[in-house]
Amino acid sequence: MALLEIVKYGDPVLDTPGEVVTEFDESLKKLVGDMFETMYEARGVGLAAPQVGVSKRLFVMDCSGGHDPSARVALVNPVVLNVEGDQTGDEGCLSFPGIFFAVKRSLRAVVRAQDVRGEEFEFDGLELEARCMLHETDHCDGIVFLDRTTALKREMVRRKIRRLEKQGRWV
Repeated sequence: MALLEIVKYGDPVLDTPGEVVTEFDESLKKLVGDMFETMYEARGVGLAAPQVGVSKRLFVMDCSGGHDPSARVALVNPVVLNVEGDQTGDEGCLSFPGIFFAVKRSLRAVVRAQDVRGEEFEFDGLELEARCMLHETDHCDGIVFLDRTTALKREMVRRKIRRLEKQGRWV
């Protein structure tokens, strides 16, 4: 396993829809393992392939933060089948270090995906799991959480990022 570099907002890979995964081989299993290791090291609960510079439709998540092995799941070629309800809560993103703001998401989400062997399955998530799946599926679609807020909030966050860039703290 190896730690991967997490790309920050501004990298074009984050704005580009990922390609469908068609090869379910050892390199995919290695990428998924490396993504889990990278996510845990960064103290995240989800990480999408575009966030590590790989333009593919896949993400890993573990809403237990590594405390419950059964919560560890990789979703390849995710498709949101159904959403219901609403929740608003602070959201962060490993590609936006140190930036958090309220985002409205669905309270429940059902996602169809494939595992690392190519077997199809459905994941039905509530609250944090739903938020995480929707956030990471957005990454697979070239959408970042900043796109899910108001124009005013987007501009405030962009100003903060420009300040961090000038200070050399956003590279």
